[in-house]
Amino acid sequence: MMKPKRLTRAPADVRDNLLLFSGNANKVLAEEIARYLGLGLGRASVGRFADGEVNIQIEDNVRGKDCFLIQPTCRPVNENIMELVLFMDALRRASAAKITAVVPYFGYARADRKTAPRVPISAKLLANLITAAGATRVITVDLHTGQIQGFFDIPVDHLYATKVFLEYVALKRLTNLVVVSPDVGGVERARAFAKRVGTSIAFIDKRRPAPNVAHVYNVVGSVAGKAAIILDDIVDTAGTLGEVGRALKQWGASRVYALVTHGVLSGKAIENLENAPIEELVITNSIPLTDRAKQCRKIKVLSIAKLFGEAILRNHRGESISALFQ
Repeated sequence: MMKPKRLTRAPADVRDNLLLFSGNANKVLAEEIARYLGLGLGRASVGRFADGEVNIQIEDNVRGKDCFLIQPTCRPVNENIMELVLFMDALRRASAAKITAVVPYFGYARADRKTAPRVPISAKLLANLITAAGATRVITVDLHTGQIQGFFDIPVDHLYATKVFLEYVALKRLTNLVVVSPDVGGVERARAFAKRVGTSIAFIDKRRPAPNVAHVYNVVGSVAGKAAIILDDIVDTAGTLGEVGRALKQWGASRVYALVTHGVLSGKAIENLENAPIEELVITNSIPLTDRAKQCRKIKVLSIAKLFGEAILRNHRGESISALFQ
């Protein structure tokens, strides 16, 4: 994993007024962010009662402080969500001045609309829970759909892993590229990335007859003889990724890579990835890898600690977040 550079010492305004906390979801990332800012994580006990209920006690004085809680809602999803909202409730009741929920991976994001009768819009409910728990702002990266920002009644800073991926592609020195969106909905993301790389795009015409099931019908765009880079926000079971990789190979792509922000990697994901004609799956550390995933040689993990560290620092100082991506 590529490590972020560490600041020598946190500035005085950061040391005196900013506190970082973490739940149990991704402490490694939280510690990397803290190191980048030249800080330590705030002291808190995040455990369980005998019956499994979440038990949280904050051990630092947070009165009047600018508090940032780092907690992705990854596996185990519901456990981590409860840690997130209860931790924020504790911060609010301890009189923290501001509470920012730093959610590197926002779970339930794929349920962002009604796709069938009598189903919930889970992403909206989770947004309501985070707001009701006491968050005054949310920082996240690569939401499944950008309109989820509108589900919140508080400010949302939506970061992009594009910069991290661009740096990695530059290091690989790949030539004759084409950026591929695995579906029509991701074309805007692919177009923006292709513009930065200076290459063309293609997209996949596919259908989903059931969750985590995809059938590829067509490849729209020229991929023959090119190194194809599949760009997506989430890889779950990697079934779709495998199908897209095989379709690109059938249509003449010379090599296939995948850049995906959130490596959920559930079910038979590693088996599907190992059987797919994909040379490398590049993901970020928004979600910690399972032991099985750590053994997969096709997976490369990039750190987004610097990205979040800069966003936290700019938030604390009231500086522009969009300037990070210019």
